[in-house]
Amino acid sequence: MSDQIKHECGIAFIRLLKPLSYYQEKYGTTLYGLNKLYLLMEKQHNRGQDGAGIATIKLDMKPGSRYISRYRSMAQNAVSDIFSYVQNKFVNIQEETPELMKDAEYLKQNVSFVGEVLMGHLRYGTHGKNSIENCHPFLRQNNWMTRNLVIAGNFNMTNVDELLEQLYELGQHPKEKADTVTVLEKIGHFLDDENQELFDEYKKEGLSNVEITQKISKNLNIANILRRSAKNWDGGYTICGIVGNGDAFILRDPAGVRPAFYYADDEIVVAASERPAIQTAFNIPIKDVREIEPGHALIVKKDGTVSQEMYRDPVEKRACSFERIYFSRGSDADIYKERKKLGQLLCPQVLQAVNHDIKNTVFSFIPNTAEVSFYGMVEGVNEYIRNLQKEKLIKNKENLNDEQLDELLSLRPRVEKLAIKDVKLRTFITQDADRSEMVAHVYDTTYGIIENHVDTLVAIDDSIVRGTTLKQSIIKIIDRLHPKKIIIVSSAPQIRYPDCYGIDMSKMGQFVAFDAAIQLLKERGMEHIIEEVYEKCKASLLLPKNQIVNHVKEIYKPFKQQEISDKIAEIITPEGTNAEVQLIYQTLDNLHLATPNHTGDWYFSGNYPTAGGNKVVNKAFVNWKEGNNQRAY
Repeated sequence: MSDQIKHECGIAFIRLLKPLSYYQEKYGTTLYGLNKLYLLMEKQHNRGQDGAGIATIKLDMKPGSRYISRYRSMAQNAVSDIFSYVQNKFVNIQEETPELMKDAEYLKQNVSFVGEVLMGHLRYGTHGKNSIENCHPFLRQNNWMTRNLVIAGNFNMTNVDELLEQLYELGQHPKEKADTVTVLEKIGHFLDDENQELFDEYKKEGLSNVEITQKISKNLNIANILRRSAKNWDGGYTICGIVGNGDAFILRDPAGVRPAFYYADDEIVVAASERPAIQTAFNIPIKDVREIEPGHALIVKKDGTVSQEMYRDPVEKRACSFERIYFSRGSDADIYKERKKLGQLLCPQVLQAVNHDIKNTVFSFIPNTAEVSFYGMVEGVNEYIRNLQKEKLIKNKENLNDEQLDELLSLRPRVEKLAIKDVKLRTFITQDADRSEMVAHVYDTTYGIIENHVDTLVAIDDSIVRGTTLKQSIIKIIDRLHPKKIIIVSSAPQIRYPDCYGIDMSKMGQFVAFDAAIQLLKERGMEHIIEEVYEKCKASLLLPKNQIVNHVKEIYKPFKQQEISDKIAEIITPEGTNAEVQLIYQTLDNLHLATPNHTGDWYFSGNYPTAGGNKVVNKAFVNWKEGNNQRAY
């Protein structure tokens, strides 16, 4: 993506089902779980650049012994920093008594982070302050083992105000207005409730407090706690939690907006945000890695029992399509095929835009995430060429001379790497004019490939949000090659609406498609639509959220997709550009064709999977109209 946006966080979870000595004997290390947690996190580092954290729990520790460990980091390489910190705990043992590194029980009793239940988190902050306090995992502490709670997640709630109000009504006083705090305290409240109810029940039976503690640990109903906690949540979420006794859960929202995968056998239970991370870290075939079902929680009890239980009724599955286009790593087998398909499906539009002139067209991509869709686009062009060659050979085989035949058979797409992302340039000069000049050089180009004023350059990007990098850098740079025409192709449709489920796209003014629609309305004397939508959006905010509809759709309704695309091309074309600039966007129909199992397309269609989404988009429009530069949830 040429526009840098912050997006999905990542989770990693491991439960070792055997004693630590088992892993020492079989794999040669007591640190098997920690090593695998490191791999799971590194293989998902694309999901977090703002910080990371881990937490571990040791099972069956004696009273007075530390059994919960947590460490968080905001270092530039946070995952490496965390595991360097953990590794340092073993330095003296390795140097002074190396034989103890094979003593699983000694390490468990004497070194923090050596435990059977492990959790990791990678943070991409969307709006929260970038401080260590905002890094997951979050910890709720108590002297009762079964009242301790650690959570980490990939989530955003649209109704934080409502959830906070419910906490106030419960008598709580949260320290911060944030969905992480509300989720932690909501689960924590019903965890406390469950503990108290069980305590009262067993007390009536005449059991001692020590006996009660053991019974509570065995009989905590995690699914019931989650049902009561998540009853009113509105958002997209995958949340991982560990109770102090070792019970653990990973729950996924009812619409399956956020991804969650798991694997279980007789040695381990592992869960992560991305399937390839599990496959690679544990060398597991793709068929053995499963999705956690929407509205369900994967629950691992302290005794090792694994189940998947429904905590909320699932709704129509609307898994995020942006995961497939951009956010998740392309090493997933299905995502790789889908991205290629997205590129291939754009071929008819691209060929029409270049008048089917393959000879004088150069195909390239905007690094680095658009590379796979580029391969798909080139495959599509090759398929067109093969069909063209076949047709001409059949129709004209008697009339083709050797020169014409050679020319026909030599036809192939001209594929070049023209846009090169340079190292991060530091804009150390503070004046805006100087900063703009520096930003223009974030990308570089390859000279000597384009025939001046003859060739058309087609460059594919995976999506276009703001268009600022295209305007300030990419188009300026490639225009220096003197192409006749520059065609920017987006493998995603036009991004028209804000996200409220975990991506840093929450303000209407961020979207170049929205800017284009507003400019078209003004140019064509249709400003009244802007005012009417504003009034409707403002009035809707007084309604119950399940009665709210997305009124912002009316901003785009008067225009065809190509009209908005042409206006965007005008907006992103820098002054002084010599080449003609054209934009081609993916269609919604083709998006659904390429990603049939991920129909969450609200960024493009405005069809939100939860009632809170409609409220957020209307609030975002009101904020834009009133010049209020803040997020809408």
